[in-house]
Amino acid sequence: MVERGSGIAVWRQIGEALADDIRNKLYAAGEQLPSEPELAAKFSVNRHTIRRAMGELEQGGLVRIEQGRGTFVQEHAIDYAIGKRTRFSENLRSQGMLGHQEVLGSQSLRAGDIAKHLGLGRTAPLLRVQIVGKAENRPISASEHFFDEKRFPDFAERLASLRSISKVYAHYGIGDYTRKWSRITAALPTPEIARLLGQPKTRPILQVEALNVDQEGAPLQYSVARFVGDMVQLMVTDDS
Repeated sequence: MVERGSGIAVWRQIGEALADDIRNKLYAAGEQLPSEPELAAKFSVNRHTIRRAMGELEQGGLVRIEQGRGTFVQEHAIDYAIGKRTRFSENLRSQGMLGHQEVLGSQSLRAGDIAKHLGLGRTAPLLRVQIVGKAENRPISASEHFFDEKRFPDFAERLASLRSISKVYAHYGIGDYTRKWSRITAALPTPEIARLLGQPKTRPILQVEALNVDQEGAPLQYSVARFVGDMVQLMVTDDS
């Protein structure tokens, strides 16, 4: 219980008590903490005090607050390898986690700057596919991928069924593909990206712009992926 008049703010005492519970494994990694009303009743304080304590725990990296869902004990960061062969599902499988990709939507468009990355003319038709990548059913990435629409006319439909870009490429007779380059930056998410990732708009994300090529070196896919910054560690590898 909290001690009023002790010289230590009540919200800080609550935060320290919850931090001790987490460190002592009373709450497991990924487990949801009691709701604000439940904690307010437990500590005999108002919800604003609980909210401030939770905010301090989040800043300390012990919990994550998901809008509309609640507060969860932070898991260990996922080491996501960025190298010559970058594969979403394989990255997670290597750490004992199940991962898959869900298609949110697709559009046909013309964008000269993106077409240039794919070695196409400025007016060439492109296919844009929006994807959410999940680890154990929790969103960790929101990405958009661009393809030559003439070469891959039904890519989005097949990806929605197979949930693996590698498997879709195999359908088109592409047995292997590699990463030609990656550009990694930190940024603040747009409101839409923050919603997809279940995080505040004020928390930075890791952004990876990349180009994949086939075995002959011809461009296959230009993409921009945004990762949850406090759950994913991007690890650049030399897997040549």
